[in-house]
Amino acid sequence: MDDRLKQLLVLGREHYERREYDLAEHALRQILEKTDRFADVFNMLGVILHERGDFLAAEAHFERAVQLNEHYTEALLNLAVTYNDLGKYEAARQVYSRIRRGEGDGGVLDPFARGKIANMHADLAQAYADAGCAQEAIAELKRAVALCPTFVDLQLRLGTMYRDAGNLALAREHYAAARDANPKYPPARVLLGVALHSLGALDLAIAEWREALAIEPDNKTAKMYLRMVEAQRSGNTAGAAPRDAPSTTARGASWEALDEPTPTEVSDLLSSLSADAADDADRPTPEGNP
Repeated sequence: MDDRLKQLLVLGREHYERREYDLAEHALRQILEKTDRFADVFNMLGVILHERGDFLAAEAHFERAVQLNEHYTEALLNLAVTYNDLGKYEAARQVYSRIRRGEGDGGVLDPFARGKIANMHADLAQAYADAGCAQEAIAELKRAVALCPTFVDLQLRLGTMYRDAGNLALAREHYAAARDANPKYPPARVLLGVALHSLGALDLAIAEWREALAIEPDNKTAKMYLRMVEAQRSGNTAGAAPRDAPSTTARGASWEALDEPTPTEVSDLLSSLSADAADDADRPTPEGNP
């Protein structure tokens, strides 16, 4: 390798690491004018192109990187992500199956790979859910959780899928797993509390909501549920005439509008959660060097 090529490689990698993509691309393309044998050059250019939304060009660069080095985990993952972005789900499956070690669901090479593949399963689950295929969505989320059981957002999403399918026992299991993975995350405790209440474990539900408030005193959802179960227990709402209540299924509902909940409101609100309390998982994006 001549000195000029070495300088361009160092320069391109430094700009890439600093996310100075325009400068990195200028150096990397000069390298391609001299040689097309560096897999990481194609991978870095693929990431740059993907970042700009040029998925087709990114696909071609990642494919070339993998041709040059079939064991290049980063490029394989980036290629699978790009296939997902292009709607080529079966191609993505085939690519990340190459990353697995051994047969079936054997261990994935490293935690980074597990996380990225888990997020791809979650993306596919969302696509199935959007198409109305609940069981397929659950199956994909189960694969995601099996890869990364400590990912709170994945546990909560799977719990909510089970809840919506009417399987409260499994919903409780996954909400509890989310709570155990991050005991200081109030949404997990709020969702677990509602599942417990629906299963008849009122005291356990109250304990979860109170703990959520201990962590986050201004948690409006936990306050609402506690206020309602306390009203149920005190009997203050017995015989009250039902009033119109704001929907609990709309994200950002105004809980302050509920002062003295009626029996109808209590029943409806405790049997139907508001939109999933956890933030969506960040979507995976191609990245990385060998």
